[in-house]
Amino acid sequence: MLVAEDDPMQAELIRRLLLREGHTPVVVADGRAAIDEAASRRPDLVVLDLMLPGIDGLGVCRVLRQNGDIPVLMLTARSTEDDVLLGLETGADDYMTKPYSPRELLARIRTVLRRTQRPAADSPVLHVGGITVDPERHEVTCDGVPVPCTPGEFAILHAMTEAPDRVFSRRQLLQHTRGHDRASTERAIDVHIMNLRKKIEDDPRRPVRLLTVFGVGYKLSGQQP
Repeated sequence: MLVAEDDPMQAELIRRLLLREGHTPVVVADGRAAIDEAASRRPDLVVLDLMLPGIDGLGVCRVLRQNGDIPVLMLTARSTEDDVLLGLETGADDYMTKPYSPRELLARIRTVLRRTQRPAADSPVLHVGGITVDPERHEVTCDGVPVPCTPGEFAILHAMTEAPDRVFSRRQLLQHTRGHDRASTERAIDVHIMNLRKKIEDDPRRPVRLLTVFGVGYKLSGQQP
């Protein structure tokens, strides 16, 4: 586990929590060190403070997403909805505001780790309308072209390719991506959908694969575009 937190008291609290859970935490205090450690150690998860010196948490998250799909749990003192959605749009898998409950932090970490663990080897490769989802390898392709996905984006596509043309509500998709259904976070699904459309649609403003069903939610079209 990589902990990027410049507040020594917060960093020590998180380090002790992770040790108690049986993890091996590595603590850094600035954005550049976080990027370097993530590249060299390939941690199972990054607990990332937003307000880091040097390169801030958003910048770190962008670099991590460019170089792979390491799960990111972002921490910040900013609590407005726009700040939360900006963190998710950048590629964070979950977002907690300070002050937070240590028990909730550990619960969120467990949820993200469960979601990103490799599934059983007999999980079938799914094909829907030019989209291929390989749960075993955690890979997505669109018309044969690899599509880099965050764990949350992958969870949405996996659920939708298992049930093409089924309409999923935001609350149902939230269950797949986060493990809890607090209505205050349902707008996060819109951010994941927007990011996915940028990756799998020729024109994200006029989607033909990942469709909105107004007043209900979203569905993945089973038709080849």
